[in-house]
Amino acid sequence: MSQSLHNVIKQAEQVILGKPQQIRFALACLLARGHLLIEDLPGVGKTTLAHVLARTLGLQFQRIQFTSDLLPADILGVSVYQRDTSEFKFHPGPIFAQMILADEINRATPKAQSALLEAMEEQQATIEGTTRALPTPFFVIATQNPAYQIGTFALPESQLDRFLMRIQMGYPDAHAERGLLSGVDRREIVAQLSPQMESSELLALQKRAREIFVSPALLDYMQAILRHTREEARYTHGLSPRAGLALLSAARAWALLDGRDAVIPEDVQAVLPGVVSHRLQAVGEYAKQNSAVLVRELIEAVAIP
Repeated sequence: MSQSLHNVIKQAEQVILGKPQQIRFALACLLARGHLLIEDLPGVGKTTLAHVLARTLGLQFQRIQFTSDLLPADILGVSVYQRDTSEFKFHPGPIFAQMILADEINRATPKAQSALLEAMEEQQATIEGTTRALPTPFFVIATQNPAYQIGTFALPESQLDRFLMRIQMGYPDAHAERGLLSGVDRREIVAQLSPQMESSELLALQKRAREIFVSPALLDYMQAILRHTREEARYTHGLSPRAGLALLSAARAWALLDGRDAVIPEDVQAVLPGVVSHRLQAVGEYAKQNSAVLVRELIEAVAIP
């Protein structure tokens, strides 16, 4: 692991207390050039994690608060007629930043949610017939409240699939919560954070992650996992090829975080919960199981070659 990456993790852990695994998941998602969905109750640190990563990585940051009256133009931007020049001038929306926080994304209508689809998949936005490139690196962190809460719109499968990982923050343990209660306000700490990495170094790390070696035997293991989900009757549908690519990218990034130049089966198992929890749906009696149990049973069902 590079010294800069080590510093990023160390600084983030000083603010997000007791959540080292969630920080690693978020960084692995970023190194894999994916996007992150954080689903949990309000008040557990979802938005704070996004702010910490943006400041620690030195990225241009924009927050979009998703509400029921949000329009696609509020995200993408709009052309405004200039009377003095008799021309339309495009005013870019908040999507034109390196890191986007789509806060409470499931409180907006599907029409507003869909404004992110092209940006997340192709790193560009087509507005009024003109395609505009987005900055690099480009990373979306979306937060959403549980679907049973009032005023939410479920994300469609096509939108969910754009997120490389989905994680949960969870409640802090007693030690971490005591630190939160007795320490300085998190907002004050975040405001004082300094960048630990430049954009150019982050892009270089993303390139290194794509070059991490993956053996044929490891690919056999990944294919066995994908095949099992497609043949097992407990799932409504199996994992798609895109999910397989996401699993591969995330495993490479996890290996990089561990300072290795090759992926091992434990890397695949480590990132599997984040990659497949929002892509696998169980049927019948298995639908009552939570995603953690489904993933654990999936790992146990597929032997390592």
